[in-house]
Amino acid sequence: MTPREATAAHHTFPAGVEPVGLEQAEAALVEHYPRLVRIAYLVLPPSLGRSRRVLTAHALAQRALPRGGADGTTDAALPAPRGEESASGAGYVYVRLRVLRAALAVGRPRRRWELPRRAQLPPLFPQVWGLRLFPRSGGADELALDQSLSALSPAARAAYVLRGLERLSSREVRRLLEAAGVRDARAALTEADRVAVPGGSRDELLLESPEFDPCSLQARPTDLLRRRQHQRAVLVVTAAVIVCGALLGLPGGGWGRDGAAAPPYARNPVSEKALDPAELTRAEHAAWRTAGRMDFSAWPARGNRTDDRPLLRRALAVWARPGRAVQVSATPGTASGPPPGPAQLLYAGEVDRAAVVLLYDGLRVVRYAEAKDGERHGGAALDFARTDGADAASATALVVGRTDGNVRYLTAPWVSGATLRDLLRPTAAGHRLRRTGDGVTDPMPSPATATVCSSWFALELRTARAAGSAETPLLLTDLGELTPARLTYGSPAEPARDVTDSAARTSWSRTACHLPTVRSMGVRAVNAWQFAEQPLPGGAGRAAWVCTRAETWRGKGTRVMAQFHPPAAKANHPGAVAARAEDTTACGPRAPHVLAGVLWKSRTGQWYVVAAGSHQVTSISASGGVKGRARGSLLALTASAGTRAELAARLADGGRLTALR
Repeated sequence: MTPREATAAHHTFPAGVEPVGLEQAEAALVEHYPRLVRIAYLVLPPSLGRSRRVLTAHALAQRALPRGGADGTTDAALPAPRGEESASGAGYVYVRLRVLRAALAVGRPRRRWELPRRAQLPPLFPQVWGLRLFPRSGGADELALDQSLSALSPAARAAYVLRGLERLSSREVRRLLEAAGVRDARAALTEADRVAVPGGSRDELLLESPEFDPCSLQARPTDLLRRRQHQRAVLVVTAAVIVCGALLGLPGGGWGRDGAAAPPYARNPVSEKALDPAELTRAEHAAWRTAGRMDFSAWPARGNRTDDRPLLRRALAVWARPGRAVQVSATPGTASGPPPGPAQLLYAGEVDRAAVVLLYDGLRVVRYAEAKDGERHGGAALDFARTDGADAASATALVVGRTDGNVRYLTAPWVSGATLRDLLRPTAAGHRLRRTGDGVTDPMPSPATATVCSSWFALELRTARAAGSAETPLLLTDLGELTPARLTYGSPAEPARDVTDSAARTSWSRTACHLPTVRSMGVRAVNAWQFAEQPLPGGAGRAAWVCTRAETWRGKGTRVMAQFHPPAAKANHPGAVAARAEDTTACGPRAPHVLAGVLWKSRTGQWYVVAAGSHQVTSISASGGVKGRARGSLLALTASAGTRAELAARLADGGRLTALR
């Protein structure tokens, strides 16, 4: 009798249990092995991968016999055959129940401290080395059904398989699921009813497809390159162990146990002190009002976990010795080594789904983040940012958390208010951004991860740096680092001005979309300077020339960009980049002058070489593809498409200036 006949025959449900002998169960297993393995394969979680599902399905079927050679029993209420084939049918029902129960156990979630069941571990037998085994691929209908089954819970998958492959009624499926340990078999049946069978197909025929047959397999090699790398790594590690063992065994005069080495790191008194949470320094809450320097050293310790010794100890230990599970990032030019001594605590608290600690050692700010229940999850993140030379303007905020494309800031104690502004909408009013009592802002969209520049949100902070002083607005933007960059406007020959008037906001509305070029570069501040305004030939309006300079915390890596802002249909249309330069003094305090030019096409189709210099320029000349000279700081010469020209200028002091490049 086939297994389908054994389970679809007339059933009786007497009380009690029915004994199943070991030989009877083994005979049923051998006779119906392919179907039992297919059931296990279909019920197992698809997240295991096809190769491991195949091996696990075979392992579960082979472990379905009673343990220790003893006879088993089966519930008489389960579907069982009667008549002359009753012995064979009872054996099949017994092993099928054990296979089903084990397959469901694989997909059952474990409690936090619960050890995995045997079925949830990779199978010891059968085992295949160097090959990946998986069933043959089916058609589009099989693929659609496989995707539908993968979205079901394990119990619902089992209900669907038993009803489609075993031809059991809903009542029989429910009893079998309850016997296998499913708590809510009715819900599993309801969920299975929602599976949409591809049009023109029958679920029982699809379930019998080679796509779901773990006994008819294809073989492919594993990752050959990775296997070769692992072999090399094993050889290297073995050689390193042998060499280290030999060195450690040298006599005391050589590289022995102690040799000339200093005491181990953990026994160094200064290092031990730096790792002790009790040694962390903390500023008073009102210390910033009388501090000689307005920087991060004037920040008090804030947050709801400043007294959490275990959290602080983990943060200091990971800072000193980050393990493999720690994601470490540092801005360019920032050392990521351990603290030189006891650090200052700036913040310790919970932000979104993480516990965050901010520390300051006088030169760097360090952000440590872990899951709220950090002791149970080994992963953590460690971010370093250079902050030496910070002042009241550059020490106004730190990134305390990033989640789902949003960013939260911890603001300085001298910040009195926060506003969210979209730089691409210069005339729009800002939106008030709420802060907690500890100074943590509500989440705001971060432009650092945006792929399309349809908006650029910046943080405007109002600061009162001394008692009774007027509030000063500061504009900050997120460039993907721990410290936001300050945005300013105006001539570099004068002190930096904040972006407060309409001219500054209009200029930044056409410049903001170029900020991604300086992401993750350790930028401290970015200044936009409109150094010239030029009437375009043919009455095409007036164009603005803007020089943007990004200063870094480390000094090196300065980026300079000259932009050409012709009249545009949209006020925030990004300007054209005329030139770029790196590590130059142009547009900076040491050399507050610049010269740039572009090839511009008028509405009539005529091409021009247009150029402009800062106000110190007294004349501009062009050579190469087009020649000409003009007095003053503006130049416009007729040209043709593709013309290349060399620009030079004279300064009022007689010096020579070349175009930015």
